[in-house]
Amino acid sequence: MSATITGGGSPVLAQLLANAGATRTQLNTLTQQVASGYVSPEVAGLGGGTSTVLSLTPALHANSTYQANIAAAAGPMGVAQTALSEISSIASKFYAQTNNLNGLDSGTVDSIAASARDALAQVANLLDSKDGNTYVFAGQDTANAPVPNPDSIGSSGFATAIAAAVAGLGSNGATATIASTLAVATSNSAATSPFSAALNAAASSGTDLRTLAETGSGIYVPTGIVANANADIASTGSSTTGSYTRDVLRALATLGSLSRTQLSDAGFSTLVSDVRTSLGDAITALNQDAGVMGDRQTAMQATSTQLAGAATALQTQLSAAEDVDAAAAMTKLSTVQTQLQASYQMIAAEQGLSLVKYLPLGG
Repeated sequence: MSATITGGGSPVLAQLLANAGATRTQLNTLTQQVASGYVSPEVAGLGGGTSTVLSLTPALHANSTYQANIAAAAGPMGVAQTALSEISSIASKFYAQTNNLNGLDSGTVDSIAASARDALAQVANLLDSKDGNTYVFAGQDTANAPVPNPDSIGSSGFATAIAAAVAGLGSNGATATIASTLAVATSNSAATSPFSAALNAAASSGTDLRTLAETGSGIYVPTGIVANANADIASTGSSTTGSYTRDVLRALATLGSLSRTQLSDAGFSTLVSDVRTSLGDAITALNQDAGVMGDRQTAMQATSTQLAGAATALQTQLSAAEDVDAAAAMTKLSTVQTQLQASYQMIAAEQGLSLVKYLPLGG
């Protein structure tokens, strides 16, 4: 009889090698987890967390997009608010001055006219206000100035047409002069309007060019005011173009066209009264529109705060599904490293055994 001891190709060695391979795979996985902080680089490797990640990741991305949209709108809206405040202040100054224009001496009339011409260019430049490279009153045509050549508006077709109408005050009368200046200010003709081609086309077609920000699924909030059209508040009154910015420009161009020689014209008082009325109504509509924008800014900020809270909750759930417990992973990594080392030692010992040996029994 004899005893047989199996060596290199034995089932024992095969099992040891298989065990070591499995341990090595586990070690690689743990090493990757410790290095990346994630359970798996692929969704399929998350096991029970797969469905959670698949459902929460799109929601988190959408949330981030909405917050970014709100943040992007904040700058232009803030710049627009500042510009509207300055335009309102300019208009209010001339509203006050027109109360006393009748009966003033001729030198004062000329002084106010010169000041109005300067203010006309100032308002035109305010309508060209920018946030970075974005013209905030240009609607969706943000790369182009809503008022081309604002410093030259005094010599534009708009200003010269109004000046021509005012020059005819003595012969045509106040009613006709007022109607003429109103028609000029309402015009969307390229030869007359001080506004860009894009804004003229939109006004002619009744298109709303305001910029919008998506702040939720299917929720779009208007974030701008177009230079030649009101946003949320309609201009009202007996002498309005329907746009408070047009009305302000019209009033300044009209005042800027007056001269001392017209003080004795029968229609002078009526024309100045019309300018004052139009300015007063424009100031009211402008301030109300700015107020609506302010309320909208406040609401958007509140939405952003809510989105930030929701994002935190979503991220917590997502982390629970895809993040590893760093401390636990490090501890397990150390244990598996020890196990793998022990496996290699057992394999080495098994490979050192003798192969088939026949030993005689008895003597």
